[in-house]
Amino acid sequence: MKKNQKSILRQSSGQEIKNQKFQGFTLIELLVVIVIIGVMTSFLMTNYIGVRIRSRDVQRKSDLRQIQSALEMYRSDVGMYPDTVSFVCDNSITSGGVIYMQRIPCDPINVAPLTYRYSSAAPNLIYTLVACLENVNDQQKDSANVAPCNGTSNWSYTLLSP
Repeated sequence: MKKNQKSILRQSSGQEIKNQKFQGFTLIELLVVIVIIGVMTSFLMTNYIGVRIRSRDVQRKSDLRQIQSALEMYRSDVGMYPDTVSFVCDNSITSGGVIYMQRIPCDPINVAPLTYRYSSAAPNLIYTLVACLENVNDQQKDSANVAPCNGTSNWSYTLLSP
């Protein structure tokens, strides 16, 4: 057939049918679009995961500051800090019927080593509060990693008694 001639087909009944060119996407075009969508999704998911990690670390720091505040009120009334044994997630900080903290907060994940650690040295006049941060690039992390975070992929954040 010549290039200028239109392609015409004939049915068995003799009617002419014009051969129409069907428009659609090629396999290559579809694969390119799928790859672009996949790359964009991976960037968004990475960012989303990073935001969740940072938000849990903010919660950890806030929890430690609340615990520190309750410990300072406890020491103001009792004259010393509570012993280490009584510090358990979901317990309360009380003395003589006074409630200093209704419920000691738990780490947002609360699976070792992502737990809060409180230690008080005898005679309970100083204490250390430690949380393990998931974001190792956090600006407020400790300069040296301490237990229970050392040896893990997490980094410690410590509050000491004033």
